[in-house]
Amino acid sequence: MAMNDRRDVFIVDGSRTPQIKARGRPGPFSASDLAVGAGRALLMRHDFDRAELDEVIIGCVMPSEDEANIGRVVALRLGVPQTVPAWTVQRNCASGMQSIDSAFHNIASGQADLILAGGVEAMSRAPVIYNSTMVHWLGDLMQAKSLWQRLRHFGRLRPGHLKPVISLLRGLTDPIVGLNMGQTAENIAANFGISRRQMDSFAVESHHRLAAAHAAGHLDEIEVIYDSAGKYYDHDDGVRPDSSIDKLAKLRPAFDRKYGNVTAGNSAQITDGATLLLLASEDAVNEYNLPTLAKIVDTQWAGLDPAVMGMGPVHAMSPIMDRHQLAISDVDYWEINEAFATQVLGCIEAWKDDDYCRTHLGLDQAFGEIPHERLNVDGGGVSLGHPVGASGARIVLHLAKVLQRERARRGMASLCIGGGQGGAMLLENVSLETTHSEAAR
Repeated sequence: MAMNDRRDVFIVDGSRTPQIKARGRPGPFSASDLAVGAGRALLMRHDFDRAELDEVIIGCVMPSEDEANIGRVVALRLGVPQTVPAWTVQRNCASGMQSIDSAFHNIASGQADLILAGGVEAMSRAPVIYNSTMVHWLGDLMQAKSLWQRLRHFGRLRPGHLKPVISLLRGLTDPIVGLNMGQTAENIAANFGISRRQMDSFAVESHHRLAAAHAAGHLDEIEVIYDSAGKYYDHDDGVRPDSSIDKLAKLRPAFDRKYGNVTAGNSAQITDGATLLLLASEDAVNEYNLPTLAKIVDTQWAGLDPAVMGMGPVHAMSPIMDRHQLAISDVDYWEINEAFATQVLGCIEAWKDDDYCRTHLGLDQAFGEIPHERLNVDGGGVSLGHPVGASGARIVLHLAKVLQRERARRGMASLCIGGGQGGAMLLENVSLETTHSEAAR
């Protein structure tokens, strides 16, 4: 659909849970618990019947065995009527952004007016599964007809049958190029000459910015959630306000023990979390007297070499910038998901590099440098964590909040995607537009 044929699509409001760091055992909440925790408070703030929702779309990569089509599970648990369809999307790290993009296109085309969308991941509950040898052994056991056959079959069980498959580790490894995500980050560091100190410095800044944002009350999108024992969670608990370059320098490389520089300290934390947003057409905004947090202007998806998947943001943002004839100075704030410190630093370097911009982005020259003070101003994945199904929705919601808070006009949210893709979304602050139009009158 041509952009001038699209209806305007607004982000009405959004909520997220605290992002809870995985600590070696399954966390206190399932993925659907988290999504319901974010969605319940969001829906309760607005005075429309939940039957007025046209659909619910949730991004998630690793739902549990009890959460098939988790979008539907979440919708019904939120009290959305059975007549409202719900579905789940999966675009790896950008699943949450994909849910928003799907809602955006459905509203822009006139197929829907009011959609609940977002993303969730309980990474601490990623399944631990049997290996293929054990699966075959169990299949043969089911075929045994007599007690004697079963006993003989048990005699074939070996310790190797019980070796588990850690699905989280498999999911963070690209099957095409045979590299885990940390190794792809090492590739970017090598390509752009990014040092360990640069990575650690970026990571320290991420923690300090998040700690400052919590202290200043800038994260009002967080909803307090309670576990079954009555314990409450009200902040992103992976933040380390005392983080320093000296402390991070003591950590060993995590992915290339001999030559690498990417560590657990300058990589995104493994966390559980959910973010949900309410999107609406102008008709729905007027009919239900809804607020408008931001307008979605444009979206873009891009593909690239999986071995350097972290470069995805520049590949996705560049076409949007070109379509709207924007320079870096035209964008007030940027959110680039911090899968790895070096991955964000690599994107910054790529846009500054004439050769990269010509060879890989089809530009005539280097695009320019994103100002440090305008990028991830309240921290990012290194300090917050990166629950893969949720992060794309989180950065969109937080960018909209930053634009409103700073009375800024335009923002870009983007992230890299395992498998060699990038996604980006351009937002505008409509509350600023309203203020200007009222002043003109």
